[in-house]
Amino acid sequence: MTNSIPVDPSSPTLSMNPKKFILWLFIVSIVMIFAALTSAYIVRQAEGNWLDYELPQMFYISTALIFLSSLTMHWALLSAKKNNFFNVKLGLTITLLLGMVFLYTQVQAWGQLVDMNVFFVGNPSGSFVYVLSGVHGFHIISGVIFLIIVLISSFRDQVHSKNLDVIEMSATYWHFLDGLWIYLFIFLILNS
Repeated sequence: MTNSIPVDPSSPTLSMNPKKFILWLFIVSIVMIFAALTSAYIVRQAEGNWLDYELPQMFYISTALIFLSSLTMHWALLSAKKNNFFNVKLGLTITLLLGMVFLYTQVQAWGQLVDMNVFFVGNPSGSFVYVLSGVHGFHIISGVIFLIIVLISSFRDQVHSKNLDVIEMSATYWHFLDGLWIYLFIFLILNS
């Protein structure tokens, strides 16, 4: 005799799209990486021998760009829910362009750091800024690739109100990366 638990078919099941679940696991792992890096920053700063300097102006510009890209990504998602195909394509294209310009401004910020004699090798305060922005930039590159995939799908009319998974996942990841940069930027301002 087997012990089975009766299942009520009217009760809601807790389920998630497996791809969305994997995305959330990936986001949690990224959070852990940056929690470790920012913790290491604080611990190392407390040890002394820490170079104080102003953050490059390009970081301010890139922060505005990434914030704006989050708005255009949200607009694309809302447009997909309303089957407004033109706005989906336009919103994704603008988000993609803003993401690429964000990466460009990050590289320019590194150039400004060099101009201020803040190098990757040398004082750890500079090393941390390069590592934090560089690792974040790597994740932005993965977000840009994801955006390209979603944009191609939108041009094939595969992104619409009955097929939102891919744009919802892209929006979740993009908003996360935007929020992560804003956190890092504020962290660097408060701890530099």
